[in-house]
Amino acid sequence: MSDFAPPVLPRCYRHSNMPTGRSCTRCARPACGDCLQPVTIGSHCPDCIKASRPAPTVRAKDWNATQQALVTRVLIAINVAVFLWVLIGDSSAAGFGNQVSSREVDLGLNKLILLYNHEWYRLVTSGFLHFGILHIAMNMYLLYQLGNILEGPLGRLRFGLLYFACLLGGSLGVLLIDANSTGLHGGASGAVFGLMGATAISMHRRNINIFQTGIGATLMINLLLTFTIPGISIGGHVGGILAGALCGSVMLAPPSKPQPWWLSYLAPVVVIVGSLIASVILVG
Repeated sequence: MSDFAPPVLPRCYRHSNMPTGRSCTRCARPACGDCLQPVTIGSHCPDCIKASRPAPTVRAKDWNATQQALVTRVLIAINVAVFLWVLIGDSSAAGFGNQVSSREVDLGLNKLILLYNHEWYRLVTSGFLHFGILHIAMNMYLLYQLGNILEGPLGRLRFGLLYFACLLGGSLGVLLIDANSTGLHGGASGAVFGLMGATAISMHRRNINIFQTGIGATLMINLLLTFTIPGISIGGHVGGILAGALCGSVMLAPPSKPQPWWLSYLAPVVVIVGSLIASVILVG
């Protein structure tokens, strides 16, 4: 009889004390069961798993492409964060009191404040200020709905430009129409009304009857509330909707009447700059 020595198994390339009969199906290096990870075909070692991953920039780009209505979500997050910041300073900001907190005064819009202090940042910050839970809840719900309609066709940059054009158009409306008001103005409703205006004008240009859609009824109800309920900023809503309709007529032109691509960027920029300049001239 002959004696045969048992076969010598190779050692795992990562664990030299671990004999193994397996190997990576990509690089063929011996590896133990703790190191190998199953893939679609075979098993790969940690180095091959790492090497097969896309570069961080590619992964970031892929993640970015899968995020729907990202700008809309960011805007909602900013509005909620500002509301919570105000609420932390004064719990009555939840809407259960009639007092205006100091943090609301720091962000709100009023022509007299601009006249004496020239705090122009208020033209923007007022669009992220809300007076109570119901106020922010209604605005964020509409922003979510309209953002999901508009951000896809426009793209993130143009949607962001449209939003701020409507916001600043609303601020200009406050200074024009509500100039004699002694109250503090705030809320995303100017921007939201602008998004409704842009959506409505876009549907009209595509020969869609907006009153056969939810947009028409929503717009009419909100306009009715604007002119019948005391304390609602008429100027903010009217300014926002006019800015949105103006931008939307260019940015959301029907396929049968295409516009030069650069016009869809220029239109909201012109409204933004024009609103800022007009606001400064009005305040003096």
